[in-house]
Amino acid sequence: MHHLWSKGDYEVSTDPARIDADMVHEFLTNSYWAKGIPAETVQQSIEKSIPFGVYHGQRQVGFARIISDRATFAYLGDVFILPSHRGRGLSLWLMECIVSHPDLQGLRRWMLATHDAHALYAKFGFTPLKSPQSWMEIHRPDVYARIGREAVPEK
Repeated sequence: MHHLWSKGDYEVSTDPARIDADMVHEFLTNSYWAKGIPAETVQQSIEKSIPFGVYHGQRQVGFARIISDRATFAYLGDVFILPSHRGRGLSLWLMECIVSHPDLQGLRRWMLATHDAHALYAKFGFTPLKSPQSWMEIHRPDVYARIGREAVPEK
């Protein structure tokens, strides 16, 4: 089931059929966190997550997605509002929609990574890791630059 929220001239929808994958790809491939991401990877990420599109009329102006088992854990990623629509409270409203989504209630843990939006996410209870020594990761920041070339093992 898809969900829809309305506020003035804007809507937030979780209907993946409404997502403008080309626009999302254009933004993400130029972002600091997904530079060079292939269009096919963006499409697959939309299909395998809960996508949140922000719309002004029929035009998509923002995006976020949740990766979740819908029972215990959610990862929030790829959050953005197009520059021409910033300063209108849309990122705050988008977060309100995300945390109120019925399938995401009662989760034990939410995660995200951000370089510059700590203040926004703090309004929704996100904090720095309480025990960072307990967390591990595999991080391949150049993985999109290597797609299509023979993968070289990380050192």
